[in-house]
Amino acid sequence: MGAAQSRGNTEEKVFHNETPIQFSQDVVNHLTDRMVSPETTPERQTTLDSHVRSRIQAELEHLRTEEDNVRKEIELALEKENLDHEMNLTGGIATGEDTHDKVMSSTALLGDLEEIRTKVDRFQTRQQLSDFPSVKESGEAVVSCYKSHLKTPLDCWREVSEFKASVAHAETQYLASLR
Repeated sequence: MGAAQSRGNTEEKVFHNETPIQFSQDVVNHLTDRMVSPETTPERQTTLDSHVRSRIQAELEHLRTEEDNVRKEIELALEKENLDHEMNLTGGIATGEDTHDKVMSSTALLGDLEEIRTKVDRFQTRQQLSDFPSVKESGEAVVSCYKSHLKTPLDCWREVSEFKASVAHAETQYLASLR
């Protein structure tokens, strides 16, 4: 069963079509136009464009992360180099005390200085506002108005103008005190 069909038959069979095949002129024109102009269709072009854009965005993200990693490595290397340099500079001092405890890194010192600056600024701001209670009150009125009119902040124009007036008055008083 089926042995005759599974054997390789070397005879070539040719079939002839007795009914002619005809294509409409629109189909023929469309196919010849495609062969003449190998341009892509607008749909295909938008697909290609979006694919290219997504690849570019992915590559940009990859490059940004690499750049951040390199920047962090450089900063760490520079910080280590600065610490080593500071330790070498203070290593020649023989005072009997532990030089490691005595010497602080420049980054730690800068951080401490910045913290002290912010504390001084806050203290001075509090002192200045306590000299001018009208500025403090009008400022609090503006803040409370903004909080109560979240969707319509333009309704707080009176409080803002009062705040501006109190600040202008405080400025003139301060300038007069400097003379």
